[in-house]
Amino acid sequence: MTPEAEQAIRRGEEFLARTQGRDGSWRSSSGGWGVYPCAMTSLAGLALLAGGNTPTQGKYAANVRKAVDYVLGCSSRTGLISRIEEEQRPMYGHGFGMLFLAEAYGMEEDVERQAAIRRVLTRAVGLTAKSQSQHGGWLYSPDDNGDEGSVTVTQIQGLRACRNAGIKVPKSVIDRACKYLDMCANPDGGISYSYSSRGSSRPAITAAAVATWYNAGAYDSPLAAKALEYCKKQISSQGAHGVFGGHYFYSHLYLAQAMWLSGDANWKEYFPKMRDQLIKAQSAQGSWQGDGVGETYGTAIALIILRLPYQYLPIMQR
Repeated sequence: MTPEAEQAIRRGEEFLARTQGRDGSWRSSSGGWGVYPCAMTSLAGLALLAGGNTPTQGKYAANVRKAVDYVLGCSSRTGLISRIEEEQRPMYGHGFGMLFLAEAYGMEEDVERQAAIRRVLTRAVGLTAKSQSQHGGWLYSPDDNGDEGSVTVTQIQGLRACRNAGIKVPKSVIDRACKYLDMCANPDGGISYSYSSRGSSRPAITAAAVATWYNAGAYDSPLAAKALEYCKKQISSQGAHGVFGGHYFYSHLYLAQAMWLSGDANWKEYFPKMRDQLIKAQSAQGSWQGDGVGETYGTAIALIILRLPYQYLPIMQR
């Protein structure tokens, strides 16, 4: 870490704090497929947790607490964590919501609030398990009965975070999901968009797959090793935000985790370049514009990447 990186982190956290809504939420500014308040709030909340803030401690404890309350309020009786009227692809918000709440669960000191988080996560795990496709993946909505890589990754990482926090997760669900990623692997080491459509390898989804293989404990997987080498060749820290089909920040959210979890050699090769690129790209307001999705999205991801070495998030610890 450098003084410049620490300053960038402080400015990014300040941006998130002052742009949080009164109801505790953040929203995307992209429009498109919705404003995704559950997904954006969960990512922003994770970014603040990554800075050592908890629902009760830290400079931004009040912001974390409000974010937790908002995401808890997104939970329905079915177990789905989403604002369905604002999120046309609700399984993204559901996956990121599980991840955020599971990370906050172990940091919560209020017994009643902890119990409320546990109830929501238990229902959420049940919803994810029931909506898994016949091939082992997930698609945009719980009843789609289909699958693709990016949604599948959010479910696996959310489930793993829940399991780490002591929530019962059927091992068969995670095993089938990891097998799904195995089935999507191409000869070049990359991962295709989905099992049914196959097609060429997608760098962003490949990076996400590597991170989730590691989250699932598959550190010695030959497929993970080959996929990581593919990512190192295909994904650069340099370039405009529009590279990789508009998924620059998404790619690095997961590539950073993969490089960090794979050990010092890869991290020392990756982080200084990525750190300096993020510092350079930060706006005067302290934000990052992420993949056309918006400033909340880009800022949250940039902060998570920059804070990885601090190891405050259990899911991202070595």
